[in-house]
Amino acid sequence: MFDSTHISEAVAWRHDLHRHPEIAYCETRTSDMIARLLDGWGWQVTRGLATTGVVATMGDGGGPRIGMRADIDALPITEVTGLDHASTTPGMMHACGHDGHTAMLLLAARQIAVEGVTGSTVQLIFQPAEEAEAGARVMIEDGLFDRFPCDSVYGIHNWPALAPGRMVARDAEMMAAFAVFDITITGKGGHGAMPEQSDGVVAAAARIAAAAQEIPARDLSPLTPGVMSITQIHSGSAYNICPDSAALAGTARWFDADAGDTLERRLGEVAQGIAAAHGCTAILDYQRRYPATINTAPEAAIVREIGDAMGLDTSDTDPSMASEDFAFMLQKVPGAYLWLGAGRAGANPGLHAASYDFNDEVLPIGAEFWVRLARHATRG
Repeated sequence: MFDSTHISEAVAWRHDLHRHPEIAYCETRTSDMIARLLDGWGWQVTRGLATTGVVATMGDGGGPRIGMRADIDALPITEVTGLDHASTTPGMMHACGHDGHTAMLLLAARQIAVEGVTGSTVQLIFQPAEEAEAGARVMIEDGLFDRFPCDSVYGIHNWPALAPGRMVARDAEMMAAFAVFDITITGKGGHGAMPEQSDGVVAAAARIAAAAQEIPARDLSPLTPGVMSITQIHSGSAYNICPDSAALAGTARWFDADAGDTLERRLGEVAQGIAAAHGCTAILDYQRRYPATINTAPEAAIVREIGDAMGLDTSDTDPSMASEDFAFMLQKVPGAYLWLGAGRAGANPGLHAASYDFNDEVLPIGAEFWVRLARHATRG
């Protein structure tokens, strides 16, 4: 579908984006590049949704009206790949492949513009701030689907755990809902040699950390997925001081709404109960960030139909307990989120690893999917 020159250009775009990563709501250079290319190909370009988002439209405004989304932000991670196109911005890198997602959609956009869009409307959505900052929700709040109506919306994420040639779009759950939480424990401090004169702040923190991670196993059905992970514990300043405070932080994941409620309720009860048993108090700050990413079955079937026509393996696999803010778009519009196999032989760093790099071999595969999806919409 794409000649070698166009593929090489798309790889060059990807490498340029990788060298110049930008994190949530700061993707100005990235959005400048996207808008410039799209404008040059004849797309109607709108900027400013969620600060740095870009939406490009082609078609007569009628239906089917299809949305295609790529995320554009990087992560606050220091890259260690040593590649020629490694990040030149200290402390930031494209460790999740959003540079590849952007390049795939741009490569497809040029081909769609060449073929034209008739009898349908294609909306390209270049979304900022996917990484835990809810850029999808903010774009929606800024009028995304009011100003650029979509009858269906789709998103691609590269998936290193799957080999190239694999594409997965489940009929329902793809990725979990998630929350973050902080637990602050306070009590009386004292001398480390006389612990009986102080409260058990550190002991309480240790027991809360252990008990919290048991909540899914003890309070949810074995058939109901749920995760509770303590990821930080901070307390103390010296060998011989019993501290008067400790802080824990972590994340919870779930699919079923009732399970999410149970995890939040039980975490508060466990933290407060254990703290009280050690003469301390515990305050829980629990923030729900993203809902679960749930595909609609008809749109997932379209993804698999196109993947089959491309000769890809579209067999099913388990959902992931990781999370994705494309979930907000799927709450508003029917659609599907799909994983594109992007693994490499041998060493294959996963998403969010400091040694990760997007697999350029799958760039034309993702772009071809987008073009075929636009054609499918034109057929109605």
